[in-house]
This record gives sequence, C-alpha cells and structure tokens, in this order.
Amino acid sequence: MIIKVCGMREADNIRAVERAGCTWMGFICWEGSSRFVGTPLPSYLPQCPRVGVFVDADMDSILHWKEQLQLSVLQLHGHESPERCQEIGLQTGLPIIKAISVKNEEDIHRASAYEGAVQYLLFDTACTQMGGSGTSFNWDVLRHYHGNTPFLLAGGIAPGDEQKVLVFQHPQCVGIDLNSRFETAPAIKDADKLHTFISNIRASKN
Repeated sequence: MIIKVCGMREADNIRAVERAGCTWMGFICWEGSSRFVGTPLPSYLPQCPRVGVFVDADMDSILHWKEQLQLSVLQLHGHESPERCQEIGLQTGLPIIKAISVKNEEDIHRASAYEGAVQYLLFDTACTQMGGSGTSFNWDVLRHYHGNTPFLLAGGIAPGDEQKVLVFQHPQCVGIDLNSRFETAPAIKDADKLHTFISNIRASKN
C-alpha cells in the first residue's frame, strides 16, 4: 500500500516523517496553500519519491518545481482537463495523479474522463476551498467506480482510522493520503502519530 504524507515543508519534520515510514512525501507547490513549500527550499529532502501538488499551474511553474524538488510524481488538484493532464505528463515525463473532489456518485462517474490520461486518481472530499478540508466522505460511494486507473484515498484520514482503512476493499485502491489530521500546525506533522498509524497498517498487511 502506498502511504503518502502530504504538505511537508520543514527539514527536521521531513526527516522525522521519513523515519515514520511513509512511501511517498508530498510538497504543495501552490502559493494559495498554508502548506506551500515556499522558498528557500527545505534544507533536507527525503529519499522516498516526492510528489509535487499543483493547482491549475502553468508549465513553467511545474518545470521549475520539478527541478527544484527533484519530483517523481505530479498531483494536479485544480480544474485540469484530461487533455491538460496528458500534456503535462508528456512534457514532464512524470506520472500524474489527478485529484477528484467527491460529494456524490456523479463525481465518481466524472473520474472516468481521465481514463488513459493519468496514472493515478486521488479521491478527496469536496469542499469550497482548493485543497483538503480535513473531513472525510462516504467511501461507500466508491463502489460506483469501475475504472482501470488505480486510486488513492484522501480526505480526513486521522489517527485511529487504521481499521477503517484496512476494511475498505476496492480492486483499484492502491494507497492513502495523510495530511491535516496528523498535524500540530500547518505543514508540521506529528511524526509519532504517523509512525503508530503506519506501523499498524503495515503490521496488518503482512
């Protein structure tokens, strides 16, 4: 299972979260976020794959952050069309995650437009602002997803939700995204809580 911890910024916290055992680490490259990675860059970057999170960014910005952070994956969290996602993937040579905001079954069907255009989907809770809300949606609605593109679950996954994650079953679910519910402040994660959560998930999967 991919366990992505998103919204990182501080070098010491990055080290601690890396030791906690995440699979991927996400850096928000959108200035509108309180978790914007900013400049100067963190003085330490993790060895695990780094995911850059963008919101309707132009190609110059994407290429800038790709180089600065040595990104391995791009997550598009805005209104990017399937064609735009495919174009970004071709120009950068990186896998693309397209975030889909979920409120109801119709949103799940909307994801089908991205079939073949992206390598992953990320189903997140619909909210009024861009980015996460820290709240969860009803995962039962994902039974209506019949696509072939693998996805990650996001949206308010919190300490203590291990069993909820473990009992969720879908053939295309390959991972989870953790962010605000593990924070002590924006972009600062509680590494001990993450370590406990990740260890519990790994132990149950073995």
